[in-house]
This record gives sequence, structure tokens and C-alpha cells, in this order.
Amino acid sequence: MPVQEPVLDKVVQDKSQNSPPNPDRVNSAIAASQRHLLERQYPEGYWWAELESNVCITVEALLLYKIWGIESQYPLAKLETYLRQQQNEQGAWELYAGDGGEISVTVEGYLGLRLLGVPASDPALLKAKDFILAKGGITQTRIFSKLHLALVGCYEWQGLPALPAWIMLLPEFSPFNVYEMSSWARESTVPLFIVMDKKPVFRISNPITLDELYVEGRDRAVFELPRQGDWTDLFVALDGAFKLAEQFNLVPFREEGLKAAERWILERQEPTGDWGGIIPPMLNALLMMRTLNYDLNDPAVQRGLEAVTRFAVETDEIYWIQPCVSPVWDTALVVRALAESGLERNHPMLVKAGEWLLNNQILDYGDWAVKNKTGQPGGWAFEFINNYYPDVDDTAVVIMALQEVELPHEAVKQAAINRGVQWVSSMQCRPGGWAAFDVDNDQDWLNWIPYGDLKAMIDPNTADVTARVLEMVGRCDVTTGTRSVERALQYLINEQEPEGCWFGRWGVNYIYGTCGVLSALSLVAPKRFAPQIQKAADWLVSCQNPDGGWGETCRSYDDPSLKGQGTSTPSQTAWALMGLLAAGDATGDYALPEIERGIHHLVDTQNPDGSWDEPYFTGTGFPGHFYLRYNLYYQHFPLTAIARYRKVQQNLA
Repeated sequence: MPVQEPVLDKVVQDKSQNSPPNPDRVNSAIAASQRHLLERQYPEGYWWAELESNVCITVEALLLYKIWGIESQYPLAKLETYLRQQQNEQGAWELYAGDGGEISVTVEGYLGLRLLGVPASDPALLKAKDFILAKGGITQTRIFSKLHLALVGCYEWQGLPALPAWIMLLPEFSPFNVYEMSSWARESTVPLFIVMDKKPVFRISNPITLDELYVEGRDRAVFELPRQGDWTDLFVALDGAFKLAEQFNLVPFREEGLKAAERWILERQEPTGDWGGIIPPMLNALLMMRTLNYDLNDPAVQRGLEAVTRFAVETDEIYWIQPCVSPVWDTALVVRALAESGLERNHPMLVKAGEWLLNNQILDYGDWAVKNKTGQPGGWAFEFINNYYPDVDDTAVVIMALQEVELPHEAVKQAAINRGVQWVSSMQCRPGGWAAFDVDNDQDWLNWIPYGDLKAMIDPNTADVTARVLEMVGRCDVTTGTRSVERALQYLINEQEPEGCWFGRWGVNYIYGTCGVLSALSLVAPKRFAPQIQKAADWLVSCQNPDGGWGETCRSYDDPSLKGQGTSTPSQTAWALMGLLAAGDATGDYALPEIERGIHHLVDTQNPDGSWDEPYFTGTGFPGHFYLRYNLYYQHFPLTAIARYRKVQQNLA
């Protein structure tokens, strides 16, 4: 797979793109894309495509199967084929497509093949070993990789941070409690209070060691938390105190905390067996149950294992596990694309999708209500079932999708929209923006504790989610209150980067964030913020690649000098076009030459069946640490962009 290196040459252009796109070709591209998407709708009314991450999720599921002793129930040969296919020519496994390899992911990929019985002398593992040792070996991996190695005796528990269970007992009014962690960190951490307290080393069939991956040798390795030589070393000292208390059995309220953690997990298992609708807490909850010696036939265990299996993708050749499933998100975005591209509002397939979305509104209180004491339920989640964790981004997109369709019971639809708007309004954070799952979940110091090395311990308000809410306000003629909108606008303006762009928390990266904010400002405050809008549009123009498209490497999260730079992709090209078209709507000054070149790029790269191809990851889980490939992003976003271009052309004619 080619590496998504930044594109630095902005001078040489494709001369074939100098004339406006042929209207007939534009119409044909739209029609072909519509057909492709309509063919992919499920009979129940939703759209849903595979969601890809790196190999760690699949390896950790395999580890769980081994720990429970049930690995023979799964297609292990196909799993091995998947792991081998994902290894790159350098012998490494990648964090995202084209990054060249990452040490923690590679160690877990290596672990996976060893768990499958592949000998260390296998050529694939020898190449991986060379890569790992060149990067510093096992001791340089992240905390969660070390945790999974410790479960089977390949790392020492003393090298992992303490996680005292009494944290579960801290009340809501205390300066810190489990609800100050982001929803995903909370769901994943609570079961680990038990696992990391018990420190199990499970006996598995065909035990392995990974001693060959220690640069210094396993017997000379130092199993302790690294010190940074700054204020964060206070956490390392505190961790030492926690471990000393463990050693002498002086941990306060230990048993009460462990019981509270177990009860919390059992209470939050969905009837379908899921926890939080994402794989990490699902795997950790099942690890907790194995640590507590639950019977394999316990109903909670069986439901949990069945839920993990539903996240699996199996073909004739491979087997792997998705980190999450995205049917609500996929459906809402596809509905918007189809409606904006000219499908009738009462088209039977849009009606079916709209009714499916209505039926998935969450009317129960979830964890969000701990910090939001005034809000009433009414949000939507990302997945099929996730009653505890609706999110603001999904809810705003669903509301905009429902606004685009005409349903048999419009009053019912409007009541659902009103509930959603009120819930979103109640989720606004103190700085004026919106976060994904919680209100004021912003204690940044949590990202600096040794356990939080993925830097994803909190869920603060972000520009992209805030922009989505304001776009909903502008498109749907709803209100979250004048003061609420004003605070959100000021938050967005304060977040604009010096170059004119905005950071993208949930999509890669500044192109995504800038598209979202421009889509919002052009609807809510176009004249007032015309200078900021123009500056953002100028930045997007400056990032256009010679082929007419746009792209941005995931490396821009680690190196901001790479903002807006990367190989052109359909999804990122579409985002840039949507941003430029929105800026033109706001100012009346469309960057037509650049927009037309972008449309040329999308039309020229479309496949005969109406689809586009995109090998790169353009979705973000944790910036710098976890990325996603949404396999519908590069289908519906190009359709939306081309449809909006056609509308502008019709209005200008």
C-alpha cells in the first residue's frame, strides 16, 4: 500500500481540469453514485459498512478467546491470513494505512501470530522482530499493549500502573470520580479495576514467551513506569505509593471498590450483550469476568461473547474484528447525501431509512445524565444498540437527515426532532462548545497519568462537534437559544488556527474541521464572520493538490506543519469542496477554478459502478493513537459535494 506522504508541489496542475466540468458528466456521476448507494441499503432500512482500525482489536479478541479456552470455535486459519495480509513489507503492522509501522501495533501483531502457533523462526516474525528491536523492544510499547502481554506472562505486572478500585467509590461531587473520564475511557477502565487488582496470568493452550522482543533481554529488563523529568513524575511517585499499599494489603475500601466495579459493569450490559457499543470495554468486561472465575455458560458471559462475534467480519479468506459498528452514523449521512442529490423526499428507500432512524432514538437516561442534571433523553447513538451513550454528533446529523425526508407521520418525526434538539441543547459545555458524549468532561491532567498514555482520557468540547450542532441549527430552523448560539460562535472563532483552519477531532484533520465550521458559519452568521470564512477558504485553496483533489495525512496530528497535506482522497476532497462551497454561499465569492478542479477530480476518479476507492484512514478515534477507515465516507461525501456544486451552478446560471 502506498504511503500517504504530504504533497508539497502545489505548482504543477492537470491542464485537463482548466475548463468547467461538463454538466452531463456531473449529472451522470450523481446518478451513478445514487444507484451505488441505494443498492447497498439493508432491507431494514439502514446503511452500514465495515469500520476498520489496526490489527490490535483482532489480536485482543484472539487473546480473549485463548484466555477463555474457546479459540477452537473460531476460524483461526482465516485470522492468521488476515494478520499476514496486514503486515507491511518492512515486517511491521501499521497504526493507519501507509504509516510505515508502529511499535505497539507491531508487537500485538507479533503476539497474535505467536498465539496462533506460528513459530518465532517464521520469516514474517523474524522481520517483525527486527522492526520491534530497532524501535526499542517491548518496553517501549504503550500501557495497553503491556497489559495484554502481562495477561499471558509475557510482561511483568509491576511495570504497569496501579489502578486502585476505591476510585469507584468516589462520589459525584468529589474533584475526581469515574465520570470525569471520557465515556470510552470509563467503560474500558471500570472492568480493569478488577483485572489490574488481581493481576492474573492465565494458563493458555500452547503457552508462549516473547523474550526475544526485549532489546536488553527479559532478565535485564526494567519493569517500571518511565519518568519524564517533569511535573508528571509526581504521578509516578503516587503510583509507587499505591503499589506499596497493595504490597502490604493496605488499600482502603478495596473489596467495596471491586464489588462496585463488578456491579457497574453488570448493570451496563445491553440486552444484546454489548458494553458501550465498542470493542475495548466489551473485551475488558469479559476479561473481568474471567478474572473473577465466572462460568463460561453464565448468561452475561455468553451474551458478551456473542456480541463480540457480531463485530466480526468473515470472508472466504479472512476473519477480523471491527472496533465498533456505525449504522446510525452511516444511515444519517447517506440519507443526507441522497436527499441533497435530488432523490425525492418521500422516496420509499428514504422513508424506510427515516423510520428506522426514528425507531433508534434513545429515550432512556444514560451516563450523560450524571453531569447533565437538566437534560431529558432524546439523543441517538452511533451503533445499533448503545442506550447508555448517545452522542451529540450523531444526534445532530440524524436530525438534519430527518429534516430532509417526508415521513407518513410527520408529527411523530417533528416530536422526535424536538426531543433531540432539546437534548443537544442541554449538553453544551462551559466554554461554549459541545463534546461528543458528556458535559464538561475536561480535566486535562488525566491525560498525563501513566495509565492515560493514549491521551484520550477526557471528552472536551471540540470545533467539529460544535460546528455540527450549529449547522443543525442553521439547516433545520431550530434553536438552542440565542445565548447558546452566541457562546458557540465565540468558541469556534477562538478555536480558529492562525492559518485560517480548524482542528478536526473526529476526522483527519484540519480539512475535516474546517469543512465543518464553514458549513456552520455560512448558515448561522455568514456576514458577521465573513473575514474568518474567507481566511479559511483561502487556506483550503492553498492546500489543493496538483491533481485537483485534497488529502491530509494522519501525521498532521503529530506534526501540525503537515496541515492539509497528503495524497488526494475522495472523502477529504469532498470535505474541502463542501467547505469552499459553504464559504461561497456565505460571501458570494466562490473559488470556482479550484472548486471546478476538485469536481473534475471526483468525477474522473469515480468507478464505473458509481463508487470511489480510498485506501487511507480518514476517521479519527484518538488523535495520534487510533485511526479509523469508514468504508462509506468515500461514497456518500463525494456525492454530497458534487450535488452541492450542481446546485450552486444552477443558482448561478
